[in-house]
Amino acid sequence: MEITKDMIIGDLVRNHSGAVNVLMAHGMGCVGCPSSQAESIEDACRVHGMNIDSLLEALNKAV
Repeated sequence: MEITKDMIIGDLVRNHSGAVNVLMAHGMGCVGCPSSQAESIEDACRVHGMNIDSLLEALNKAV
């Protein structure tokens, strides 16, 4: 299954435990935050000023 920008972070973390380390390594420490239950990867990257392409690449390699 490919990880895409519209996936909800909470769903990603629940279904792919390896994603947590990737998210944390990229500076997204909010994986347990209540917002992550409804926030897409794209939205979180926008809020945190992160490069979505490099994050998606790393996530897809990890899972």
